[in-house]
Amino acid sequence: MTEDTWGRVQEALKRNVGENNYKTWIEPVRLGNCRDGIATLHVPTNFIGNWVSRNFGDEILNQLALSGVPAERLAFEVDKISYGAASSTQAVTARAQSAAKTQAAAGRNGVLPGAPLDKRFTFDSFVVGKPNQLAHAAARRVAEGGEVSFNPLFLYGGVGLGKTHLMHAIGWELQKKSPELRVVYLSAEQFMYRFVMALRDRQMMSFKELFRSVDVLMIDDVQFIAGKDGTQEEFFHTFNALLDQNRQIVISGDRAPVDIKGMEERIKSRLQCGLVVDLHPTDYELRLGILHDKVERYCEQYPDLVIEDGVLEFLAHRISTNVRVLEGALMRLFAFASLVGREITLDLAQDCLSDILRASDRKVTVEEIQRKVAEHYNIRLSDLLGPKRVRVIARPRQVAMYLAKQLTTRSLPEIGRCFGKRDHTTVMHGVRRIEELKARDAQIADDIELLRRALEA
Repeated sequence: MTEDTWGRVQEALKRNVGENNYKTWIEPVRLGNCRDGIATLHVPTNFIGNWVSRNFGDEILNQLALSGVPAERLAFEVDKISYGAASSTQAVTARAQSAAKTQAAAGRNGVLPGAPLDKRFTFDSFVVGKPNQLAHAAARRVAEGGEVSFNPLFLYGGVGLGKTHLMHAIGWELQKKSPELRVVYLSAEQFMYRFVMALRDRQMMSFKELFRSVDVLMIDDVQFIAGKDGTQEEFFHTFNALLDQNRQIVISGDRAPVDIKGMEERIKSRLQCGLVVDLHPTDYELRLGILHDKVERYCEQYPDLVIEDGVLEFLAHRISTNVRVLEGALMRLFAFASLVGREITLDLAQDCLSDILRASDRKVTVEEIQRKVAEHYNIRLSDLLGPKRVRVIARPRQVAMYLAKQLTTRSLPEIGRCFGKRDHTTVMHGVRRIEELKARDAQIADDIELLRRALEA
């Protein structure tokens, strides 16, 4: 196989795989020989060889065949000598070593080489309630340092429930208690970007040394690497290397590991080998607690403002799905009232926050609730609405009635009519029964939270 032949193959590959893919993956590959039907290509790292084989192997074989090379399969060899003059190789190596030393020193000095931590997100500013109690306790345990019985810690839940806040809080606490620890926090998207840049600049060794030498690694929103095969491959090996060294890993996602589509099964398995904690949607008491905490902090900036009784309760009731939206609404109220010099009243809140309140209005229908409940419990919708009173039908029916009362503005008689023209007292009994069961039956409580989250999504 001649250089001219490989040049023609490269030109064809550039057209077929695109300029970016070509520069990142194909351009670093160098010509080898072809013997006994095996075409050998030289690559800078095993990782690149594996990636090219998996993603472009068939196309390379096809182009080789079109160029008259009788290759039946490819072999990849890591051969650093074939990559330019010695001076170039030394320069690349020197840059990689320098970067690794700089990053290691930064870790030793307590400066995070990952994303910066937000000063607002500490344990002191995190309001604890029943929906996030376990997640807070687990994060506190990690932040104490030392060996932890669960590794990794996986936090998951919807937007604005406190996952990122807890991860930042862990970082701050570890920096304060053990400044010598190398703690890295960054989003999955940033991890992927660093990985791609390391490949482009041929500094994979520096990348690996950085991420495999930390004491605590925290990756936020891991679902963003789903479907990104190369990033998942490196994440998998980094994950394993840190676990083998008993280094702590904290991961967050918007759903449980098993439910992340596009994530490799082996990664899902690793993510589930530690403690998996669900941050449930906030309840009324927790939202109200968050508002009171924020008011105390805002009053330091706006000492002359007065809040009318009932305003915070109104906000906690109406803005129920996202804590960030809730906090933003309160901040807008304070800013507006400060600018116009008015007391924060219920009327002012309704006028100033009309767009947020409209967006937060409950729009779930009884029919949607009935369908979701029937699907969740794997029963027929006709049975849910029909006269059957066996427990496997009656309990889901009561759950559906309870959710209809909680998530819609329909009256009890209206809800009863939607459930096969049942009397409003039947609905009232069903709602009370589920309220009682929620307090002592964890499965019922989990079912209701899962269904509510699906309906409000």
